[in-house]
Amino acid sequence: MVFSSLFFLYAFFPLCMVLYALARTISARNIILLIFSLIFYAWGEPVYMLLLIGMAFFDWLFALQMPKGHRKLWLVLACVVNLGILGVFKYLNFAADNIAAIFGADSPITAIALPIGISFYTFQLLTYVIDVYRGEVLAQRKFTTILLYASLFHQCIAGPIVRYADVENELTARRVDWADVSEGVRRFCVGLGKKVIIANTCGNLADTLIAGGDGSITLASVEAAPAAALWVSMLAYMLQIYFDFSAYSDMAIGMGRMVGFHYLENFNYPYIARSIKEFWRRWHMSLSTFFRDYVYIPLGGSRCSTGRTLLNMLVVWALTGLWHGASWNFVLWGLWFFVFLAAETLVLGKALKKVPAVGMLYALIVVYFGWVLFRFQDMEVIGAVLRGMFGAGNGGWSSFEAATLIKNHAFFLPVAMVCTTPLFAILSRGWAQLGKRNRVAAVSYSVAQLVWPLVLLFVSTVMLVGNSYNPFLYFQF
Repeated sequence: MVFSSLFFLYAFFPLCMVLYALARTISARNIILLIFSLIFYAWGEPVYMLLLIGMAFFDWLFALQMPKGHRKLWLVLACVVNLGILGVFKYLNFAADNIAAIFGADSPITAIALPIGISFYTFQLLTYVIDVYRGEVLAQRKFTTILLYASLFHQCIAGPIVRYADVENELTARRVDWADVSEGVRRFCVGLGKKVIIANTCGNLADTLIAGGDGSITLASVEAAPAAALWVSMLAYMLQIYFDFSAYSDMAIGMGRMVGFHYLENFNYPYIARSIKEFWRRWHMSLSTFFRDYVYIPLGGSRCSTGRTLLNMLVVWALTGLWHGASWNFVLWGLWFFVFLAAETLVLGKALKKVPAVGMLYALIVVYFGWVLFRFQDMEVIGAVLRGMFGAGNGGWSSFEAATLIKNHAFFLPVAMVCTTPLFAILSRGWAQLGKRNRVAAVSYSVAQLVWPLVLLFVSTVMLVGNSYNPFLYFQF
């Protein structure tokens, strides 16, 4: 089940909200949220719901033991259990395949299915146990509260990664007023519009431009694609992955707000960054801060010598790449960013600050080619894409089909690019400020705030009816 499905929009979520509103106590409301969260998770793979419950149980138990003594032992056990389970399900096949390839043998391990969202809820549970160990939060005595924290359907599947410390009080005592509900609905509808109207359109274009006759993207189809198709396909993918993932975060934040949870922001217009360091302060911020606070700083951060600092960064970015998937292209993607971050740390950072426009162009180019590494797991395909982009492929520079598709999106793509900037947010704030001095502006702004989310909901619904293209890219991570 995905947020942008008609069943979720018009059955699952409304029923949850109705029952939630009818409940009078926080305990009853938490039970409703927990039941709906477990149903939501079990919808796609009911067996792995037991894995989620089991991991939450062990982390609840380990954290409870810490105040009694042997804190480090319980922390080590928690890390072994959590990372061990994540390693088995996400990386065991990868390790076995690589070892088998070295010795020229077949992998002895049957393919293991990856539980949806395991990377996200594993990291969330780790933040809870580590923060209890550090004394930053108290161990929660009720197991159902920890299970609710780990399984909340708003963000369990694809983030943002919510730290227990940020929602500790709201899990057991929260209040909601109409302003929360109104803002939550607005934020959810904006996210839905970003997903259905922009991300899906970009994704469909990105795939169609380089797909073969059967609709699949293969080495042969990429080698036959003209350079124009490859460049625009990657631009469309660059837009798709931003709007897809940030839309999910918007919807998660909006739904949380409707029931009193205030999740932290996960995206802050990353494509206007003026350096790669700034890009990662704006992109998937919950993951960036996780690695900063739970890996980079404990390793010594930047307080060490230059060589040690670079080593710490290398570890973090290798892990960041590997976190996204058990494939060498993701490791290469992480190391790609490490190279530029290291360069900025050593010499490039000061120069970029002096010329912001150059910094923005540089960051966009680095990120653009980074998405090539991220998008394709087959190294041969990556090589074919890069060769084809610069005219060394078999498809030439353009074709009638590619030119037609690109022309059909000649208005849409620039609008989508503008939507990656804070332009509309700036205009909205200006409109609101004008409303404080002008009654007509105030009334029109209030009407727009009411009507705009409904328009987005209506248009998104119309586009979802009969549309089979509706993936969420980050479900696979």
